Amino acid sequence: QVQLVESGGGLVQAGGSLRLSCAASGTILSITTMGWYRQAPGKQRELVASSTRSGSINLADYADSAKGRFTISRDNAKNTVSLQMNSLKPEDTGVYYCYARTSGRPDYWGQGTRVTVSS
Repeated sequence: QVQLVESGGGLVQAGGSLRLSCAASGTILSITTMGWYRQAPGKQRELVASSTRSGSINLADYADSAKGRFTISRDNAKNTVSLQMNSLKPEDTGVYYCYARTSGRPDYWGQGTRVTVSS
């Protein structure tokens, strides 16, 4: 059975930082992409950042709202992904979900970790 376990959410003041981490356990063959979605209250889930394996490197992609403030990092050998979030804003508040993508099956999802940014 495959599980994605997130950690690192919490309450922080605007301008502060948080680091989210996600570890995949179980038998997962050839993860291509790992990343983070978030769902703000009353809104649809949106992609925040992703890291796609391309040969020996990982290619990062960010939502416009995350560019310059968030950094995604990934350890392919350990099947882990982290999201360093700096200069947090109240609009970053939401539940952050880690996901992992492999070929030929639906994405794996974590249970979510809540981030609250107070103004």
